[in-house]
Amino acid sequence: MCAPPIRRGMARASRFRRPPEWGVDPVPPAARQLRAIDLFVLWSSLGVGLLVLAAGTLLIGFRIDTETGPVFVGFGLTLWESIWISIAGSVVGSLMLAGAAHHGSRAGVPTMVSLRPVLGRIGSYAPTALNVFQLLGWAAFELLVMGIASSVILTGGVDPFVVAVFVPVFGGVVLALALGGPLAVVRQWLKKFAIWLVYLSTALIAIGLAVRGVDLGARPVSSAFAPPWSYLLALDLVIVMPISWWPLVADYNRFARRARDSAIGTTVGYAAANTAFYVLGAALAVLGLMWGLDFLGAIGLLGLGFLPVFFILIDETDNAFANVYSTAVSMQNLAPKRRQFWFLVAATVIATAGALSLLWLGQGLGGHYELFLIAIGGMFVPLLGVVITDALLLRRGSYRQEEFVDAAPRVRWSSVLSWACGAILYFSVYLQLIPWFPPVGATLPSFALAAGLHVVFAKAETAWTRRAALSRGAT
Repeated sequence: MCAPPIRRGMARASRFRRPPEWGVDPVPPAARQLRAIDLFVLWSSLGVGLLVLAAGTLLIGFRIDTETGPVFVGFGLTLWESIWISIAGSVVGSLMLAGAAHHGSRAGVPTMVSLRPVLGRIGSYAPTALNVFQLLGWAAFELLVMGIASSVILTGGVDPFVVAVFVPVFGGVVLALALGGPLAVVRQWLKKFAIWLVYLSTALIAIGLAVRGVDLGARPVSSAFAPPWSYLLALDLVIVMPISWWPLVADYNRFARRARDSAIGTTVGYAAANTAFYVLGAALAVLGLMWGLDFLGAIGLLGLGFLPVFFILIDETDNAFANVYSTAVSMQNLAPKRRQFWFLVAATVIATAGALSLLWLGQGLGGHYELFLIAIGGMFVPLLGVVITDALLLRRGSYRQEEFVDAAPRVRWSSVLSWACGAILYFSVYLQLIPWFPPVGATLPSFALAAGLHVVFAKAETAWTRRAALSRGAT
């Protein structure tokens, strides 16, 4: 006997219901379904992209034509040096990224909520606001790059009108993915489709470069090379890319079955992808400098057409998805009772408007991108030092579930002060405000200072709290 049409319609509608909004509440054990291989796919996907290729070109350098003549920007490394720098920086940065996900994935809460036991409930609002700002900025850059890549594929160049048409189109795609949620994106979009195109495009570009015979020992921008500082600053640039993802890592790793799956999948997946795309970006820079082209133009010299760019472009949507989705999740740390749906819509609209604004201002694949990456590092690298030290050294993961909700302190001043000191050092190093400080990059020194100060300040805070409690008990 056939079911009535109304029931059949209701059954079909139930299959297309939007996934639940997990918000800031801990993910229930039944929904923690992602294995190490799932997280490998996710983070290897997030570790690639056109922006990573653009960052890789800085290891070699690229040419900018000015009114006074050509100027070369970058670190002046050889391709062989870029390979080793990329491996070392990717491994270090990915281990730090996995460490940032540790207690968030164990508790099943998003990254900004996982900061409540570390910074306090009110203390977590400052990084949350900064995170929303940087995520919207990243999403705008991603949408702009996708628009530019679409224009290059269709017209062979950057046509502002074509870019302006495709930016909102990709904004709609990203919103659809964000509404689907992380589990659907990983299992239905990445594992079944997008990630295989990324692996294929990576292989095609690598084979094309090998056939062209790019010189591993050539130093095409020798004027920018200043050892040993070029090595250290290049390493700093590679490390900061995986670190730029840590403010949202637990938004996805909270769905991990076990903390071990989170650590292995994140570290291996991101390190492999980041290494590959930094090296490919560097190799494309060498080839492009020979012909006076940027890295997108250099891909066209490989005899593959723009098929690899098209494949990467398809996968690029998940990077923008992650930024939009995590914007909404971060906003819920500030307003937990608000619906995630409207935050997703608002984030997509703002990111799309931001991308169009960057286009109108004439920003391309360079411009303020490097400065934006440095600004992110200045705020979040030292905070990561505080988080990892607190989670793995001081507390050793012994957070009570209540500390992620109502039992969190209002503000932990030891953590906030450590973070502030690390951020001051980062920007002081980057802006060269400390004359005697060697140009070794700002990432590792600021991370180490914030981590070390947090050990000292946290112990002092604990001792003061005990003395105050004893004093109150005596009276």
